[in-house]
Amino acid sequence: MKKHNFYAGPSILPQYTIRNTADAILNFADTGLSVLEVSHRSKEFQAVIDEAMALVKELLEVPEGYSVLFLGGGASMQFCMVPYNLLGRKASYLDTGTWASNAIKEARLFGEVDVAASSREANYTYIPKDYTVAPDSDYFHFTTNNTIYGTEMRYDPTLPVRLVADMSSDIFSRPVDVSKYDIIYAGAQKNLAPAGVTLVIVRDEALGHVDRAIPTMLDYRTHIKKGSMFNTPPVLPIYSALQTLRYYKELGGLRAIEKMDLDKASVLYDAIDSSRMFQGTVTDPADRSIMNVCFVMTPEYKELEKDFVDFAATKGIVGIKGHRSVGGFRASLYNAMPIESVRVLVDAMKEFESKH
Repeated sequence: MKKHNFYAGPSILPQYTIRNTADAILNFADTGLSVLEVSHRSKEFQAVIDEAMALVKELLEVPEGYSVLFLGGGASMQFCMVPYNLLGRKASYLDTGTWASNAIKEARLFGEVDVAASSREANYTYIPKDYTVAPDSDYFHFTTNNTIYGTEMRYDPTLPVRLVADMSSDIFSRPVDVSKYDIIYAGAQKNLAPAGVTLVIVRDEALGHVDRAIPTMLDYRTHIKKGSMFNTPPVLPIYSALQTLRYYKELGGLRAIEKMDLDKASVLYDAIDSSRMFQGTVTDPADRSIMNVCFVMTPEYKELEKDFVDFAATKGIVGIKGHRSVGGFRASLYNAMPIESVRVLVDAMKEFESKH
């Protein structure tokens, strides 16, 4: 039975990426060695990381004056690296969910944190608006897409302070005006590669302005100087990332990908909005994520949620249970998700509804 993978992360990857990575595990670049065992100092792997960096710059139209890094530690490591490198006295944060809240907690170890706005009181089911960012902030940090709650900011704010964004779960799903940002970071395990590498795009000029001593491994300048090779990088995820980036270029770039993602999300949201059994948890269409569609059953059918998960499994649908902290359902529609799988889910929802 064909599987339809709606897991939130680690998640679906393009078959192009999986096939090419599998080939390289057996024989990397005709070296007779596996990519699992090749030296990261070899000319063959240097070519991989060079091309991956170049494709990130090409696809996101990264301007001059920025460095592209491939680091370990996940996006959670960036929760402390960002304030370590940028927070002198005060930073502002937008609280839109679990990961934003975790980033706030880490930043408070380094200085004053002003929470410009929060949607916590509504269980993070909307994106705050009409807030003010303190103009004396060293930077403003926000999370573009909130996987647990299904909200997303699909725009680049214009603010008079440095911008930092966690784009872990929606990077490469739309064009981004990188020139507005000083740091963009993203864990790979959604739209790029297997878990184990984190993409960081950093404005070089933003660094070197804090007074504190920064540990070598946590200083972005260390990794810029060494081209992400200060220590042994996560070779396999970087190789997989290169395959995904090549695939995105073949698809026509981020504008083409954005259209496909919008079409997929529209199919599922239309089905939810027209249903008597299912309802979305994010009511404002402007705040709805096109990466993670969160929904529940209406109160009169609440007791059937587990039954629906079991029914969906008979159709090959996996990974639709909501996060344990919120329950319900979550269908993750990352770039690699084919629209055919979304239609299978919609058909399953309609069939289940008709039976009850």
